[in-house]
Amino acid sequence: MTLTEIRERAIAPALALLPARMSGPLADLMLLAITRQEDPDQRRRQWPTGPARGLWQFERGGGVAGVLIHTASRQHALAVCAARGVQPDAGAVHTAMEHDDILAAAFARLLLWTDPGPLPPAGEVSRAWELYLRTWRPGAYSNGAPEQRSALRRKWSINYAMAMEAIK
Repeated sequence: MTLTEIRERAIAPALALLPARMSGPLADLMLLAITRQEDPDQRRRQWPTGPARGLWQFERGGGVAGVLIHTASRQHALAVCAARGVQPDAGAVHTAMEHDDILAAAFARLLLWTDPGPLPPAGEVSRAWELYLRTWRPGAYSNGAPEQRSALRRKWSINYAMAMEAIK
């Protein structure tokens, strides 16, 4: 799927399940940039054998469990699970995310919602990068050598630019 298709088929229906204040171009921008960063080939499974699932690459004990228990997201996550017909437990949600892009998009937005700050303004690539690092906590970055970290940051700039183009 193109980023426009992801926006139309996954993000828009996911955001319709959440309060209106969670929607808008800034949410779309972050979600598109993150899916490009996390799953650019749209495999929906961490390749080749990793634990992450879905277009936003959630791990069961990390992002999925976090969204289900965080005070800012819990009630919304329960409502999304009910709307998508998924048991509201980390195992069931994690399994379903691999095949349910709307569920994955909703949980991705809810994970961003758990961050206390507002979404960064469009074009603020560095602030968006920092938000991504705080909420997704990518192991390849935190465990990576300086060269690897630089490569991931360059990749973010490219993915963010692609997302900016898609929301125009």
